[in-house]
Amino acid sequence: MGVPAFFRWLSRKYPSIIVNCVEEKAKECNGVKVPIDTSKPNPNEVEFDNLYLDMNGIIHPCTHPEDKPAPKNEDEMMVAIFEYIDRIFNIDRRDCPDAKSDPSCPAPRAKMNQQRSRRFRASKEGMEAAEEKQKIRQEILARGGFLPPEEVKERFDSNCITPGTEFMDNLAKCLRYYIADRLNSDPGWKNLTVILSDASAPGEGEHKIMDYIRRQRAQPNHDPNTHHCLCGADADLIMLGLATHEPNFTIIREEFKPNKPKPCALCNQMGHEVKDCQGLPREKQGKHDQFADTLPISEQEFIFIRLCVLREYLERELTMASLPFTFDFERSVDDWVFMCFFVGNDFLPHLPSLEIREGAIDRLVNIYKNVVHKTGGYLTESGFVNLQRVQMIMLAVGEVEDSIFKKRKDDDDNFKRRQKEKRKRLKRDQPSFIPGGQFSPQALGNRSSPQAICNPRQAAFEMRMHDRQNSMTSASPNTSLTPDGSPSLGGGIKRKSEDSDSEPEPEDNIRLWETGWKQRYYKNKFDVDASDEKFRRKVVQSYVEGLCWVLRYYYQGCASWNWYYPFHYAPFASDFEGIADMSSDFEKGSKPFKPLEQLMGVFPAASGNFLPPTWRKLMTDPESSIIDFYPEDFAIDLNGKKYAWQGVALLPFVDERRLRAALEEVYPDLTPEESRRNSLGGDVLFVGKHHPLCDFIVEQYKIKNTEVVDIPPELCHGIQGKLTLNDNAVLPDQVVQSPVPMLRDLTQNSAVSISFKDPQFAEDFIFKATVLPGAKKPAPVLKPGDWEKNNNDGRPWRPQLGFNRDRKPVHLDQSAFRTLGHTMPRDRGMPGMYPNAMPLGAYGSPYARPLMGGQQQIPKLLSNLRPQESWRGPTPLFQQTPQRTAGAAPLLAWNRMLQSPNQFQPAQYQGLGPMGYPQRPEDRMDRGRQV
Repeated sequence: MGVPAFFRWLSRKYPSIIVNCVEEKAKECNGVKVPIDTSKPNPNEVEFDNLYLDMNGIIHPCTHPEDKPAPKNEDEMMVAIFEYIDRIFNIDRRDCPDAKSDPSCPAPRAKMNQQRSRRFRASKEGMEAAEEKQKIRQEILARGGFLPPEEVKERFDSNCITPGTEFMDNLAKCLRYYIADRLNSDPGWKNLTVILSDASAPGEGEHKIMDYIRRQRAQPNHDPNTHHCLCGADADLIMLGLATHEPNFTIIREEFKPNKPKPCALCNQMGHEVKDCQGLPREKQGKHDQFADTLPISEQEFIFIRLCVLREYLERELTMASLPFTFDFERSVDDWVFMCFFVGNDFLPHLPSLEIREGAIDRLVNIYKNVVHKTGGYLTESGFVNLQRVQMIMLAVGEVEDSIFKKRKDDDDNFKRRQKEKRKRLKRDQPSFIPGGQFSPQALGNRSSPQAICNPRQAAFEMRMHDRQNSMTSASPNTSLTPDGSPSLGGGIKRKSEDSDSEPEPEDNIRLWETGWKQRYYKNKFDVDASDEKFRRKVVQSYVEGLCWVLRYYYQGCASWNWYYPFHYAPFASDFEGIADMSSDFEKGSKPFKPLEQLMGVFPAASGNFLPPTWRKLMTDPESSIIDFYPEDFAIDLNGKKYAWQGVALLPFVDERRLRAALEEVYPDLTPEESRRNSLGGDVLFVGKHHPLCDFIVEQYKIKNTEVVDIPPELCHGIQGKLTLNDNAVLPDQVVQSPVPMLRDLTQNSAVSISFKDPQFAEDFIFKATVLPGAKKPAPVLKPGDWEKNNNDGRPWRPQLGFNRDRKPVHLDQSAFRTLGHTMPRDRGMPGMYPNAMPLGAYGSPYARPLMGGQQQIPKLLSNLRPQESWRGPTPLFQQTPQRTAGAAPLLAWNRMLQSPNQFQPAQYQGLGPMGYPQRPEDRMDRGRQV
């Protein structure tokens, strides 16, 4: 989930870290769709070595998208996930010797509390939304409104995207099929090493990726100039990337575009929400009426976040002179990451006085730079915290807490005042009367043909009556009118509450801006008196443990699977007195929850259908010993916020001992299939037949080697780890069964898979948080004008397109745009699963989006382009002599072995289906008969 508002703050403060992705689109030639050759140079003019996929950021938008119709069934969801990965690979190609995919997995207990809150909220909000929708629907129909027939569709419960469910088990099977298919058919995957860590392997996806990077960095064969690219939507990935101290680290994510238009869920019309629906029939809007309320045809765009540029910003901001100790930029970056934890993370609530929207990180940095002269050193070292120095920072924040709360109140009052004045101004300036029907204002060029005037006298009469009513109302605002427009003798009318400019505000019993705020806070939030020093110290002790646990988790791995913060709220910064002597040791040898056990710990009773019957009964049976873990309803404390999603869900914490005791009675009821899903798994490594490691793995299966063997690093791009035979392996010349009915089996498979385990270290081993010897610092990107959001010439800053800042774009003049508007057809709707968006199969597959009618005329527009010399940029990469880019691995032994003269021939391009995947023979026969 990450840190709310962190990315928005970061991208505004350091805008040059953002680069818009350049994405090659599939083309069509003579009616034949040409697949994208991902083995060619990257159009972004950068070469990545390792690509990592945090699958949570892929699964959710593919299963329940917000900007287009949702897939109809699970099979379509899986194909959508395949297409999404294809698109990411197309953007991030080409030099990726290693790709690692990590779906969400059994998480530490500290994370499970947040997962529990989110899943209970999702279930509650889903049921409330369905009830509200049904209620409004009945009201509209009762008063004669018009609504389209209600579509009978089972609601997709996103809670199934949790380890241990049948959905996640099926996803793991589909990903195995997808990897095997791509290794067989896509030339860009020719020498790729793919590591799949599915939902059965314990750990969060992004932290399993970080653990892999840490362990590979500790190997003697690791290339310190490896360029990493991580795909994920969580903001905390930025801090995790900084924590690796890798000089070349890039994050790719979807570009966030707020306030996207959404149709009403009742009438499917644009412009209003369900609560404002009136049930009015949609009026015909011109010749192309069928497209009036459809979402614009657009696909989600991607951006790069360059952490090397963020490091440039931070180096300028954190550099301090006249220190009593040697300045170390890497240590100051670790301290910056640590200070970000105070504004919130997935494991701890943020301190009440530190809001990221109020510039809390900037305040912490300023205090840090003022106090660090007294601390005598840095706050952290390789994931371990110096609590004595942290105490000095926190007490400095505590000294200004009272002024922070008062300023927050003043800012909030000023904002409300400005909003109230704005509403009054808009209400005053809006036209008194806007005619409707044939006299309604129309945008220039919107009407395809003039409309005939019907009954103009009646329309004129309505205008006169409205003007008369307005004039009398303005003369006496409290005078009511009769239906014929004359003044009423009954006196004035009372103003309705909904007409008031003031909005209802949630009650705030804490009033942090008034004297006595600390006493009220502890009394309302913890139900104890603020004078109870023992309890306050207990809260602070737990929070300090949490800070140490989170930092250790980011830099060394999970310190304890059982630890969690046992309160819903955080202490104040002024309470961090005497923390220097607090212990930060954690229980060793703890084990993660099994998948079904985690489901019992995070699911509400409404999602119990994903659990075995006897386990589900523990959630609903009044006689259950753990029935109190699953309340049907729960309170949400807004905690000074405005919206419910910002509040705190007051759920009881799960007692692990009670839960395990209750599950011991129902464990014997598990079927063999459920027992398999409840077991912890590991990673699986895949390679194709052209990979140097392929023959080595095949040989292990031939001799049936049951021993653990080391990966020869010279055969696997320097990757090190342990290999063991896999019971459900993908083997050459064996059929790979398709788990998706619309996709055929792979009958000519040449890929192979084997179980993989990262290099192992002693439990007390410490991974050093520093730049590795031999790492080359990337060339500076920022220019003097980049330190400010606006350039020197006053033009607003705009994101860079691609990694080459000297790229010169091509422009069309006005006549070309006019010609495009004339020749491009209005009917651009796409048939298929997603009629309003890019169709499946358009992301790197052989069957891409076809050219529309009229686009054949586009080459004629080239004469309208500016002279070629005026926009000609540098020679494209595909016309240059291939050279190794900065930050890429040198040609070591295993790199030289990959330069094979053999040409890679796709084996599965024959008989491709509409999704870009091999079709079953009977499907091709049917298609032939239709033709």
